[in-house]
Amino acid sequence: MTLTQWFIFFLILQVVHFLGTWKLYQKAGRQAWEAAIPIYNAIILMKIINRPKWWVILLFVPIVNLIMFPVVWVETLRSFGKNTTLDTALGVLTLGLYIYYINYTQDVKYIENRSLHPKNKTADTVSSLLFAVVVATLVHTYVMQPFTIPTGSLEKTLLVGDFLFVSKNHYGARTPMTTVAMPMVHDTIPVIHTKSYLNKPQLPYFRFPGFEPIEKNDIVVFNWPTDTVVDFKGTYSSGIRKPIDKKSNYVKRCVGTPGDSLSFIDGYVYINGKKLILSDRAKVQYSYTLTTVGGSMLDPNYLTKELKINPDDIYFNQNDNSYSFISLTDENAAILKKNPTIQSITKRISKKGENADPRIFPYTKNWNQDNLGPIYIPQAGKTVKLDKESLPFYKMIIEEYENNDLKVNGDEIRINDKVVDSYTFKQDYYFMVGDNRHNSLDSRYWGYVPADHIVGKPVFIWMSLDPYIPWGKAFDKIRWERMFTTVGGSGEPVSYFGIFMILLVGYFVADFFIRRKKKRSEKY
Repeated sequence: MTLTQWFIFFLILQVVHFLGTWKLYQKAGRQAWEAAIPIYNAIILMKIINRPKWWVILLFVPIVNLIMFPVVWVETLRSFGKNTTLDTALGVLTLGLYIYYINYTQDVKYIENRSLHPKNKTADTVSSLLFAVVVATLVHTYVMQPFTIPTGSLEKTLLVGDFLFVSKNHYGARTPMTTVAMPMVHDTIPVIHTKSYLNKPQLPYFRFPGFEPIEKNDIVVFNWPTDTVVDFKGTYSSGIRKPIDKKSNYVKRCVGTPGDSLSFIDGYVYINGKKLILSDRAKVQYSYTLTTVGGSMLDPNYLTKELKINPDDIYFNQNDNSYSFISLTDENAAILKKNPTIQSITKRISKKGENADPRIFPYTKNWNQDNLGPIYIPQAGKTVKLDKESLPFYKMIIEEYENNDLKVNGDEIRINDKVVDSYTFKQDYYFMVGDNRHNSLDSRYWGYVPADHIVGKPVFIWMSLDPYIPWGKAFDKIRWERMFTTVGGSGEPVSYFGIFMILLVGYFVADFFIRRKKKRSEKY
């Protein structure tokens, strides 16, 4: 929906509210016209139902307002003596329209100083639960979001089984675009495996100012731009287009920012002709082939425990007694090369012009995952020349990400029914790549990440579970050395788990003494 459409929709809601409540406003000692003034009517309504004025803000926060509207409907009914379970059910199930019935047909009396304390344990539990969901939704949407590493595309830097907290404020919190959705879940309702949202209505994209811009080397969480689903059970196809904020969450390293010219040369990233220097925490990996002297077998413990190579990344070919490593750092390759039982170790790099891969963006070049480019990374406000040669780079941007009507007839390119030979970008774009270079579905395959797809920045790991250790060995399954370690920074990661435990124990001790002191004061 456009801003104009949203404004009209907002005005319609105000009319609906006025028609359904103006008599109740009068019964509460207010003027009928006060029910008609946008925002002011919500402030007055909070006074009528004896609730704090800051609740008005929650009524305009997407997703949170889906919880708050039923609460306000019920509170309005109770303020006029409609306290029964049936009244509550009718208020919620009719989407508040039961208030119309009360407004026009019932001679109700306004209860000015009604008690706001729940009358029974069930009501108290429901009230506490609703408050908890509202707070959690606000934090999840605008402050910090938990995230799990499901794949090894950033292996060694972030491990499968790492549980992250992703900051929404570093790059600026993005307001939800999908307005009707289940709180605290992403695109799928657990257990029943059905989508958790309605595609319409959609809010325009908006992002609050952030603490910092996205920079090269940053690890970034974003919505997978080309995400399409069929049944929300993990079956991917070119079927249903998701809203931007309901596309699957991905985490990759940013290697190209707006305005850069990016290339891959023999597996390494070059920006504007210079090799990109990664942070010392980045553990870039490639696939290798290894042969041993006389075809001897390598000690599995040496590979998995000393070199910390995942067992699933090692394959032994009995035909030629060779090993294949899907993910191996150059440092580990150098260590293996010094081993006297190793005859040869070779990095499997596709040379320029060889092994052309039609899956590599923009799908029209003789490129592969190790040698590609140069690729210009679009910047908001910048203009590029459009022709048959350059169009494949920007076709998805023009049509999908910036919502234009694109038609191509021979050499003629039309955008929104106008013949053009250039295009000016409306937003910034980024190039995101996994550190596990030969085992990562990233921008090399689907292109740019638009600015409006950015979710946030991982800041620390609060839990890490080793998927290769069974739950029967729960203590060993937890990677204690990764607990409460920061994601960014330089040098070896440092765990702050000990400090966290001290603070946690301190909190409970302080809480115990505060409660005991309070009980003593109440007693005397």
